[in-house]
Amino acid sequence: MKQLAEKKRNQNIGEYIIYMYQMEDLIRSYQFNMEEIRQYVISHYPISAEEKEEISDWFLSLSDQMKQEGITETGHLSSTQKEVDRLAKIHWDLLKTDKEYFQIYNNAKPHVMEAILSAEGKDLGHEIQVCLNGVYGLLLCRLTGKKISPEQEQSAEAFGDVLSYLNLVYMDKKGKLS
Repeated sequence: MKQLAEKKRNQNIGEYIIYMYQMEDLIRSYQFNMEEIRQYVISHYPISAEEKEEISDWFLSLSDQMKQEGITETGHLSSTQKEVDRLAKIHWDLLKTDKEYFQIYNNAKPHVMEAILSAEGKDLGHEIQVCLNGVYGLLLCRLTGKKISPEQEQSAEAFGDVLSYLNLVYMDKKGKLS
């Protein structure tokens, strides 16, 4: 799991963020009970006992971080949210400088506005957070077998286009910093 997270972080930052949101929700769904996570989740991975122990340690570390940051009910790890904010900064820079990205974002903007309006005053964060939440929401619907409307599919696709473009720029910038 930790290795998968690192692989995602190095290849697709949007996927990494959504994966980390999943891991937070998984920990919450087991009410931070590490024994149950070991029994019902980790024990089913087809890996060695040593790898299972590493994964267990990783989940424990995430669990401890979530408790320390006070996000046991809702919210996301500050380290993950820093990556979201980096994407948002790239987003705001690209809107001013990149015509292709501007068009991609304009295709997603009605869906972003719809999400904000349907939140009825609840703070959803900035546009990139809305895109991530939209893609993650679609993933959750698929995982739980809920029917997905054509509008949900369209918005998730538009959000995915934004996140894909941002990932390319993020990875390019990251490569130049290495």
